[in-house]
Amino acid sequence: MTTPDIAPAAALEPKTKLSGKILKITLAGALVDIGQSLPGVLHISQISETPINKVEDVLKEDQEVTVWVKRVRNDRVELTMVEPLAYDWKEIKTDMIVKGKVTRVETYGAFVDFGAERPGLIHVSELAHGYVKTASAVVKEGDEVEAKVLDVDRRKRQIRLSIKALQEVPSMEAVHETHERKGKGKRKGGKKSEETFEMEQEVSNEPEITAMQVAWQQALEKANGNAKIRAKSIKTTSQEQEDLFSSTLEKRLPTGG
Repeated sequence: MTTPDIAPAAALEPKTKLSGKILKITLAGALVDIGQSLPGVLHISQISETPINKVEDVLKEDQEVTVWVKRVRNDRVELTMVEPLAYDWKEIKTDMIVKGKVTRVETYGAFVDFGAERPGLIHVSELAHGYVKTASAVVKEGDEVEAKVLDVDRRKRQIRLSIKALQEVPSMEAVHETHERKGKGKRKGGKKSEETFEMEQEVSNEPEITAMQVAWQQALEKANGNAKIRAKSIKTTSQEQEDLFSSTLEKRLPTGG
C-alpha cells in the first residue's frame, strides 16, 4: 500500500503503511506526526510484538518510525509498529487466490505462509493432477507458489489450499497415455501374444453351462448307457436260444445214410 501523505485522515484504510516522527512520549505510548490533520496515536502494546515496560526503552522524540493504520477515529488515527497480517481470518474467503512461500514439507502435504495468522496446508492430493506419492516430489521449502483457498475453519484455525485447482485439467488422451505407460511398466513377463489373447476372449465368450444343464446331460448319458446294455443282453440271449434249437433238431431228426 502507498503512503497517502496528502490524503485526508478519514480516507485512510486499515493496514495502510505510513512514515512518521515521534512528537511526544507518554506512559501509555506516543504521539506520532503522520502528516495528517488528525494526530497519530501509538499505544505501548503496539510498539513491539514482545511486551515492553517503558516506551523510552524503544522510542525517542523526533525518531523516524514506520507505522501502519489500525483504525481511524473521529479525533485520532490509531497506529501500530507491528506489521499487520496480509489476511485477517475474516478476510480469507473460499475460492480466493493467494501467493505465498512453502515453509514446511511433510509426506502428506506442504505448508504455505501467505500472510495469514496460520500457514495454509496443501494436501498431497491437491499438489497436482494425477498420483503424487509424497509432497517433496512436487515442492520444496522456499518455493513461491500460488494456490486457491478450498476451505477455512476459523474455529480450528485451519486453512486448506490447492495448487491443482489452478491447473488445467488434463485431457482424456493424456490420461489414457499415462495409464498405458504405467501398465507397461508393471508388466514383467512380457505382453501376451495376439493369439493367446484371442483364445482367452473366445473362452470367455462361450455361454456358461448351468448346474441344471449338467445334471440333465448326465441323466441322458446314463439312460443311453443302460439301453445299450439291454440291447446287448437281448442279442446274446436270442443267439443262445437259436443255437440250442438247432442242436436239438439235429439230434432228433434221422439222418440219411
